[in-house]
Amino acid sequence: MSDSAARGAFAPRAPSGTLVLGLGSPLMADDGVGLEALEALRSGWRFSPPVEMVDGGTWGMNLLGLIEDAERLLLLDAIHAGRPAGSLVVLRGEELPRYLFTKVSPHQIDLREVLALAEFRGGLPADTVAIGLQPERVEMSPELSPIVRDTLPTLVAAAVATLRSWGHRAERVASEDRTLDWAERVRAG
Repeated sequence: MSDSAARGAFAPRAPSGTLVLGLGSPLMADDGVGLEALEALRSGWRFSPPVEMVDGGTWGMNLLGLIEDAERLLLLDAIHAGRPAGSLVVLRGEELPRYLFTKVSPHQIDLREVLALAEFRGGLPADTVAIGLQPERVEMSPELSPIVRDTLPTLVAAAVATLRSWGHRAERVASEDRTLDWAERVRAG
């Protein structure tokens, strides 16, 4: 957990503009797709105005302060919506509780409760969007399924498009290894 993320979860903060929360567990196969997408945004894109990117992992109720302090909230996660594995799922506003009610992993029950509590307290950002991929498997494994791994660039592109629609300029940055962009590294495994 980063220092800024830890402070954000437990201390009062000034409004943060746009918050991107990567959710899931990297030890539960496709449940980790939100964290993979977050890392792709961190390593492959620069945004202006800046976007706060937080690894929410499975923090549950500890995310309440971060969510309430945001003006716009983008959630990246595995979303069980009864679609074919690897399908892109985009949920806005009222659609969120209905889909997150389905228990895919322990953090989703907490997330549903966090969103409901933030809304009850008047702190749920009006612009709240969840973007994810339909998981193929959620089981003990540090690896994404091939279909989810291969469609991960679609999730990242949808996140970038959402951030652009909220007024953020998005610029690709060179990858660390300078030979492959992020999506190619993911496909290469």
